[in-house]
Amino acid sequence: MIAAGDFRKGVTIEVDGQVFTVVDFMHVKPGKGAAFVRTKLKNVMTGAVIEKTFSPTEKFEEAVIERREMQYLYNDGELYYFMDTETYEQIPLNYDKVEDAIKYIKENMIVTVKFYKGEAFSVEPPTFVELEVVETEPGFRGDTATGGSKSATVETGAVIQVPLFINVGDKIRIDTRTGEYLERV
Repeated sequence: MIAAGDFRKGVTIEVDGQVFTVVDFMHVKPGKGAAFVRTKLKNVMTGAVIEKTFSPTEKFEEAVIERREMQYLYNDGELYYFMDTETYEQIPLNYDKVEDAIKYIKENMIVTVKFYKGEAFSVEPPTFVELEVVETEPGFRGDTATGGSKSATVETGAVIQVPLFINVGDKIRIDTRTGEYLERV
């Protein structure tokens, strides 16, 4: 059990039968009345963010989120298949559970799948991925002086902003947390 007064960013709790991660919190001590804790909570299953206020003495069950390294195998049009690299068990996931990560994942890549009570609810790609540019405007000589950028589509279908000197066929490193170009590989 964890008291609301002990909340920290990243703590996962169970409230009214749903699992939330503490995104932000603030201990408020008004001049009059009792102190309270104002929080922003993100539902780990749906991704919805809510604001809620608690008494610092309220206690909540701490939710245990299991993380497993899995290999992305393929997509059959509806479902995305992942395999546990230790047990070789395969699990299919719907698009809504992989939508944030799938634009940075290609087949056979190792990802982190999060589980709560045995049910997968989210996929996390590696922090940095190397992908090939499959479509972009050609860069023109002399354009680099402005330090501008252009859109590029990588092999997984994600569209990111890249410097003007990047061409089709170049491999680039991307930070999956922000979706930003880091460097040419």
